[in-house]
Amino acid sequence: MLDTLTARLSRVVKTLRGEARLTEDNIQDALREVRLALLEADVALPVVKDFIASIREKALGAEVISSLTPGQALVGIVQRELAALMGGAAQGLDFATQPPAVILLAGLQGAGKTTTAAKLARLIAKERKKVLVVSADVYRPAAIDQLQTLAAQVGVDFFPSTAQESPVAIAQGALDWARRHFHDVLIVDTAGRLAVDEAMMKEIADLHAAVKPIETLFVVDAMQGQDAVNTARAFKDALPLTGVVLTKLDGDARGGAALSVRHVTGAPIKFAGVSEKIDGLEIFHPDRMASRILGMGDVLSLIEEAHRTVDVEEAKKLAKKVKTGKGFDLEDYKAQIGQMRKMGGLQGMLDKLPAELARMAQTSTVDERKIARVEGIINSMTRGERAKPEIIKASRKRRIAAGAGVSVQEVNQVLNQFEQTQKMMKMVAKGGMQKLMRGMKGMMPGGR
Repeated sequence: MLDTLTARLSRVVKTLRGEARLTEDNIQDALREVRLALLEADVALPVVKDFIASIREKALGAEVISSLTPGQALVGIVQRELAALMGGAAQGLDFATQPPAVILLAGLQGAGKTTTAAKLARLIAKERKKVLVVSADVYRPAAIDQLQTLAAQVGVDFFPSTAQESPVAIAQGALDWARRHFHDVLIVDTAGRLAVDEAMMKEIADLHAAVKPIETLFVVDAMQGQDAVNTARAFKDALPLTGVVLTKLDGDARGGAALSVRHVTGAPIKFAGVSEKIDGLEIFHPDRMASRILGMGDVLSLIEEAHRTVDVEEAKKLAKKVKTGKGFDLEDYKAQIGQMRKMGGLQGMLDKLPAELARMAQTSTVDERKIARVEGIINSMTRGERAKPEIIKASRKRRIAAGAGVSVQEVNQVLNQFEQTQKMMKMVAKGGMQKLMRGMKGMMPGGR
């Protein structure tokens, strides 16, 4: 997401060299790059104009401290303005009301409302709140079934509804049920249309009046581009929006919606859909997103993800093996691949690294499918073979290859990669970090 924007903005640092301060003349070209980058990313024109004007005002005359180049100083200003454009600080949900707190989801068909309802329910349930979800989408019966399936998957309660009922009656019935069964939160999934129309807006306004939600979230597809702005404006006029959920941020779209929708609705972006998986919804941090857009990475989110998913005891065992440089076997190698997959796979981790580090890490051209094959190959080995890979000779390799459905050559590749990783562990144990960085190329499972 926003790769073009990241690439263009990274050039800004190189446009200004040897200047003592930022002036109208020396930032003109840089601002032109920023403007083009935003327009190419499909950011709405009025948003671009306001954004550029704000940067120019703050940049002109700004002193450049000795440790920074003017280009770096300008990037700092751009980062702060990007974060402000997307809402400043991260904002969570408001539960300060008599239970149940009602959350109403609105948006066009195909934006991902139903999946978002389940993902949001999962996040809230993890905070030890009792959650009920209901579908008021009577125009797409499959939506009701889909939400029921997803609710069971994430372990929250589902209120049944049918296409023969009115959306208002469904929502009121669910609210009454939630009160009588002591639910903390009720999430109402509403119907979408292919385009904004008067009937749709009246229906969603009636629903809002009936259940009086404390949170009214506008769900928008980040791949919509300029259309997202028009849709956002229509929903803002019809409803008192309290927040925005951006979906499909993992797509290859230009992603200008992330920068436009906050400006248009005035409502903060509260969540971002980062994958199709049921756990692929994250709290939106404008400052971290601004850093990612500028190629600085999002190491804080990577650390938080590690805290949530990494097995602490396993990590301690591995740390001990790294420290001594002994005992690291194929079972440990496979466990590390599993931990990496829990954190969204290698690509998900690389996306959060600073651009320079990500490029270094990608020199071995990572293929997620190859990583899955590595796991399959290790699973085809016996415990003895995983503990002592040196005993794996020709006949064993043929058996392992047949069991994993791969060629002997691929088994050899896995064993070679493991041997390189073992060497890396020994380098770390001896404190040879510089040697380690030089030797990293090709060590990643799934690299070629």
